[in-house]
Amino acid sequence: MGTLNMLGLAKRVGARFLLTSTSEVYGDPLEHPQKETYWGHVNPIGERSCYDEGKRTAETLTMDYHRGAGVEVRIARIFNTYGPRMCLDDGRVVSNFVAQAIRKQPMTVYGDGKQTRSFQYVSDLVDGLVALMEGEHVGPFNLGNPGEFTMLELAEVVKETIDPSATIEFRPNTADDPHKRKPDISKAKELLNWEPKISLREGLPLMVNDFRNRILNEDEGKGL
Repeated sequence: MGTLNMLGLAKRVGARFLLTSTSEVYGDPLEHPQKETYWGHVNPIGERSCYDEGKRTAETLTMDYHRGAGVEVRIARIFNTYGPRMCLDDGRVVSNFVAQAIRKQPMTVYGDGKQTRSFQYVSDLVDGLVALMEGEHVGPFNLGNPGEFTMLELAEVVKETIDPSATIEFRPNTADDPHKRKPDISKAKELLNWEPKISLREGLPLMVNDFRNRILNEDEGKGL
């Protein structure tokens, strides 16, 4: 409903509308890396399908308003993003690992840890969104860092950055967890002149510094 309301507003006032969609529209992909032309492999009645299908529906509505009502739109499919000022306990894997390692808690890995994701630093995403909004192309565009890591590899990078003695705790995997995820950003490179600049090993310490300060303040507030 939020997307529909904003599309209606954009139509009334003649605004350019940006839909921040997601790599989740690809589901558990059979194509790797994923191009924007790939239609996805999604379980429409799975436990996590509400988010996936919600974003796919939002893309459909956005393109319908563009084609049928002439609304100027842009669509970004955003892959995993991290950086300072994320919520400490928002449930996403990078923030989970970083907060757990700083708090001397085991890092929680679901399943065997061999599933892959690609992680982009927040400033790279912002640059991509600006390029998309200022450009002439509707999209969709994949905005992500093609650097691909298994969950165990990510945990090792977090350990290297924070605490080499940090431990890992394995738990049963969640339902419908995609096995792999990596963007093909050829389209964004060609049409937006955009590609990420910051690697995981460069961006993670910036996030860690912010998390350390906030967790320290949190502990001091509790008298720890």
